[in-house]
Amino acid sequence: MHLLGRNVIERLARFGYGARGIVYCIVGGLALLAALGRGGRADDSESAIRWVLAGPFGAVLVGLIAVGLLGFALWRFVEGLTDADRRGTSAKGLVVRVAHVGSAVIYTGLAITAGSLALGLGRRSGGGDGMQDWTAWLLSKPFGLWLVGLIGVGVMGGGVAFLVKAATGKVTDRLKLAGSQCWWAKPVGQFGYAARGIAFLIIGGFFIAAAWYQASSEVKGLAGAFAALRAQPYGWVLLAIVAAGHFAFGAFGLIQARFRHIDAPDIDETDDAVLRAIRPNP
Repeated sequence: MHLLGRNVIERLARFGYGARGIVYCIVGGLALLAALGRGGRADDSESAIRWVLAGPFGAVLVGLIAVGLLGFALWRFVEGLTDADRRGTSAKGLVVRVAHVGSAVIYTGLAITAGSLALGLGRRSGGGDGMQDWTAWLLSKPFGLWLVGLIGVGVMGGGVAFLVKAATGKVTDRLKLAGSQCWWAKPVGQFGYAARGIAFLIIGGFFIAAAWYQASSEVKGLAGAFAALRAQPYGWVLLAIVAAGHFAFGAFGLIQARFRHIDAPDIDETDDAVLRAIRPNP
């Protein structure tokens, strides 16, 4: 039973890495086409899912993506709550684990959106508007201004972490590949993580601007980050580079789906960790 539990979590995690990889390949590919003036749209993950939905067998494919993203969210929860990756309880380890739980929440939301679209339930195009809605709600609360600013700092911190990981070449540390076999995977991962880092820095800046101006309209997601790059001098070049990087990030997700080391705990152990997290000792 325990071995079965580990296998289920591992398979869901690998399926999840693959689903996330496909989504970012589409995001990056469409944005790259837009930068080169070949059609396409520089938009976010939800728009990429809608693009799949409009194609042949769209509902089936989007349904599979929804299941995969839900599996990825589950794995992120497991990583954060059970320390499956052995991050430890140092300050750095705890920050990474909290970030994984936050990532799980985000991908759960994206999985729900994909599932709703696959089932034909529909959903208004949210993206940045959804973020603006809850940012407006947060700004209306006591200390909301500071919380929005802290969110921005946290997102920018994530961007710095992506850039550091890309610069140090530690993107392949958790792949089940020998050092001599990583020559083809490492540059793909570094390019992808660098592009995600740039996007996170811009998105975090939007949150800080929203706090500074007390205006939720300042908050934008990945589509806004792409637009900000496109608005710069030689913006099409900047957009093309970052878009290609997002495609590389997606491709690296597919590599992770195959070669990532996943030390999944027993389902019983996962349940115990969740209970400890939500029910502290008296």
